[in-house]
Amino acid sequence: MQKHPIPYPILALILCAAFIFPLAAEPPKAKAALAVTATTPKLENWSTGITANGALEAWQEAVIAAEIGGQRIDKVLADVGDRVSKGQELAQLAQEPVRADLKQQEAKVAQAEASLAAARVNAERARQLRISGALPALQIDQYLTEEATAKANLRAQKAALLSQQIRLRQTQVLAVDDGVISSRSATLGTVVQAGTELFRLVRQNKVEWRAEVAARDLALIQPGQKASLALPGGERVQGEVRAVSPTLDANTRTAKVYVSLPPGGPAKAGMFAQGEILTGASQTLTLPQTAVILRDGNTYVFVIGEDSRVSQKPVRIGRRGDKRVEIAEGLNADARVVATGGAFLNDGDTVQQVDEPGVPR
Repeated sequence: MQKHPIPYPILALILCAAFIFPLAAEPPKAKAALAVTATTPKLENWSTGITANGALEAWQEAVIAAEIGGQRIDKVLADVGDRVSKGQELAQLAQEPVRADLKQQEAKVAQAEASLAAARVNAERARQLRISGALPALQIDQYLTEEATAKANLRAQKAALLSQQIRLRQTQVLAVDDGVISSRSATLGTVVQAGTELFRLVRQNKVEWRAEVAARDLALIQPGQKASLALPGGERVQGEVRAVSPTLDANTRTAKVYVSLPPGGPAKAGMFAQGEILTGASQTLTLPQTAVILRDGNTYVFVIGEDSRVSQKPVRIGRRGDKRVEIAEGLNADARVVATGGAFLNDGDTVQQVDEPGVPR
């Protein structure tokens, strides 16, 4: 068969097309998007607990009031926030009227002692003359009665003297325990009555967390268990369950759990805190907190595949602690996860892996 030569213009077009449109171009190699640190979940023993909310209140608050009435406040020696010791003077009432009454009563005691001395002399003479019959029996009985009356009067006057001495001591308003002054209503110059509140004192500077716990969780809580609180300022405080209320609130169906906190810490009465009462321990998968990404209100991790491509996996997280987070659901224990750099990745990206120390590839 005769071959027909290709005309030169057509041949030129074919050659140009070959250069412009290659017949079999090689696919470009996937370029790594980012160098990341890889890790695997750890199976750790973490404490289990009950989360609760509650107010911080004084362990016990002592009311310090005036013990005598009708006296003016002469000195105010303590203010809110002061640390005081048991027996320390906080205020002083006017002592001049009480001292005057005391002096008057001392004179009455001296007078009663003199009367008793004279009555004893007469009574002793009467006893001696009773045998001889020199005095009538009626006179003798009178002297003996006067002696007994003088003794009783002296006892009464001494009791009144002791009362005045107590009144003088009561002009000093003293702290009833070690602690911190939480409120002061004592004002210089005020005339107070017996029972008038002057100070309030947080005993021993102890504050406790009164957590409100649902009825279904009460059976798991016992005195002596540990608790961890998050304060409004971001501080964390450790405490211990002191007591569990035996009754539930009729409206909320919750019971109060009293958690003692260490004195002198950042916890202050009047704060409101959320915390966890630790009831046991369990094994759980954990990852570094940097491995968990928050996007659109959901939490994800990036799992590295065999081809170094990452896939975005939704997970449910639980507790946090020591820069790690509990993975409650959504991840296998043998998965390789992006530990750092995940915030810059998207689903399907290719990565270069840099393993954490001690993490097998």
